[in-house]
Amino acid sequence: MSVIPITGLDDPRLADFAHRTDVALKNGPGSAHGMYIAESALVLERALRAGHVPRSVLALGSAVDEAVALVGPDVPVFSGPGELLEELTGYVLHRGLIAAMHRPPLPSIESLLADARRVVILENVADPTNVGAIFRSVAAIGADAVLVTPRCSDPFYRRAIRVSMGTVLQVPWTRTGEWDVTGPLLRDAGFHVAALALSDHSVTLREFASTAPDRVALVLGAEGDGLTPAALAAADTIVRIPMAHGIDSLNVASTAAVAMYALV
Repeated sequence: MSVIPITGLDDPRLADFAHRTDVALKNGPGSAHGMYIAESALVLERALRAGHVPRSVLALGSAVDEAVALVGPDVPVFSGPGELLEELTGYVLHRGLIAAMHRPPLPSIESLLADARRVVILENVADPTNVGAIFRSVAAIGADAVLVTPRCSDPFYRRAIRVSMGTVLQVPWTRTGEWDVTGPLLRDAGFHVAALALSDHSVTLREFASTAPDRVALVLGAEGDGLTPAALAAADTIVRIPMAHGIDSLNVASTAAVAMYALV
């Protein structure tokens, strides 16, 4: 399929890009598991490498040839003036292109835990920027999978994908249930659950890392609220990172990076 010039905004094939929220894309028709937006050639390349399937691409200027080279001749690549594309999407295409991608089915928790040694669990982390930053650290520093609770922000949200530099599309992840289900699954798979929290009953990260079990699930909670009582009750160990200068804690994304590095 050749590049399709955009001269107006009434083409129904542009609907995926027309001021669609992440939630609308996830729940929209025409795809078995919903859609998400991949922003930039780098993220699109990582999505394709992970086996994700594009529905269409919106590209500017020199990014058009790059888009065609990535997705091939069978995927429509729409292009037009920057002002028109901004009117369509509601934002400037700073990275040259965005792609509407089919969401893949999420794997089972059991399949992710089977061969994993380090797992990160995000409990109710609502900010997609933090979610994306944690995924980037998971990919760079080293963990085998991420589990996200029902009220955690969706890792396939555009901002999370962008902040993660596309690593959300590389790191295996899935949704968990509540702790009465997730806790037994982790223990049956041989995981020691380590919750990062402030507690009188905690051990320091250095202490924990010095004798860490072979299989560890690190649990991180939302900014402000921290971990729920259910998460703390499910933990085998509560771990803290000692602070200086009267600071009580780090940002959750920084905490994840420090904790993972200590356990490498």
